[in-house]
Amino acid sequence: MRTVMLKLVGFMGAVVAGALAQSPTGPLTLQDCIRLAESAPSSVTVARQEREIVARDVNQARAELLPQSRLLNGIIYNSPLLYNREAFSFLPLNGIREYSSLLTVNQELDTSGRLRAGLAKARAAQDAAATSVALAQRDLKRAVTAAYYRAALARRMAQTVEEALAESRAFEKRTRLLFESGEAAQADVVKASAQVAVFEQALNVARLEATLASQELASFWTREVASPLSLADPFEQPLPPPEAAGPSPGPFLKRLEFNLLEAQRRGAQADLRRARSGLLPQLGLTFQYGIDSTAVRIRDRGYAAFVNLTIPLFDWNKARSAMEQARLRTRQIESVRTITERTFSKEYESALARVKQLFDQIASTRHQVELAQEDLRLSRIRYEGGEGSALDVVTAQTQLAQARGNFYTVVASYLNAKADLEVASGR
Repeated sequence: MRTVMLKLVGFMGAVVAGALAQSPTGPLTLQDCIRLAESAPSSVTVARQEREIVARDVNQARAELLPQSRLLNGIIYNSPLLYNREAFSFLPLNGIREYSSLLTVNQELDTSGRLRAGLAKARAAQDAAATSVALAQRDLKRAVTAAYYRAALARRMAQTVEEALAESRAFEKRTRLLFESGEAAQADVVKASAQVAVFEQALNVARLEATLASQELASFWTREVASPLSLADPFEQPLPPPEAAGPSPGPFLKRLEFNLLEAQRRGAQADLRRARSGLLPQLGLTFQYGIDSTAVRIRDRGYAAFVNLTIPLFDWNKARSAMEQARLRTRQIESVRTITERTFSKEYESALARVKQLFDQIASTRHQVELAQEDLRLSRIRYEGGEGSALDVVTAQTQLAQARGNFYTVVASYLNAKADLEVASGR
């Protein structure tokens, strides 16, 4: 018993150790968040289940091409004639009692192509389902990326407002000391206090936004969204430079949506072939072996073979209508592809231009922060020396907070634009 308990403890320890090894030990990076979201039930899970469901249609369509066999067993009672109890009443039956035990094998030779068209339709649906899984994975990754950058930006904005609040409180404290010593006017204290109130209100809003953004990110893999998340700060990492434009034809042609349209086109062509099969003859073979006798005797066994040729005569209008419907659907998919190419071309060029413009804007906003910091430092020096006003300091504090907020907003927008460009490029 002790040995069994030790083995159980060891097994549980190994399971826990494996779980800890798979979970991130430090702050969550973007890849960690994506991995957690993909491991939890999501739209990707539903798409995978749908792919497995559709895969069964391929097996069923393939089975239609194989021989179908069954064993039929039965007994038929046919009442005798009223005036002759040894003769049976119904002529199509072979006797008063008929025993049947037949192994029947049916095989359609698919001369019309109906079964092969059904298999092609099922395979096209399977490819479409597989593409839907890839699309769901891509969309989930993009949604997690947007939520991750939103949470990181919200935390940086809250930190920026908190630093501005600390600066404004320090200036308020300094103006009060100068007012008490008669070196500053009461208006300076009022301006500094009003600035503190503004930053306190802004900090409450920023903290609420950071909380909501963190909950949105955590909702991708857990119900405990109120638990705090430790996130790696993307603003402390070097920014990847923008990439050059792709060669012609554009990279957007590699997007998964075109694979989905191609699968739909092949499905429409399969529908056309299946509709055309309604105009063609279908050949079938049937083979039977067993007993069909008035008594259960093994010596009465035998076999029979049947050849069936079905030739459609009066269903041509229905088949032609279905064929035209399939042709129209094929042309519709081709039109959608043409429209999609133009739309995706625009999205790719727009994403590429947005990445380049935001990357150039990062340098200007960083320089704006440096200038705002220097302006605040000089404003404090002038105020301390009696050459500047409190309004200059308060204005410089606001400009510095805005400049920092603009910088972080541009960086987050650039990272999101990079993610949009990856989607637009078919990566």
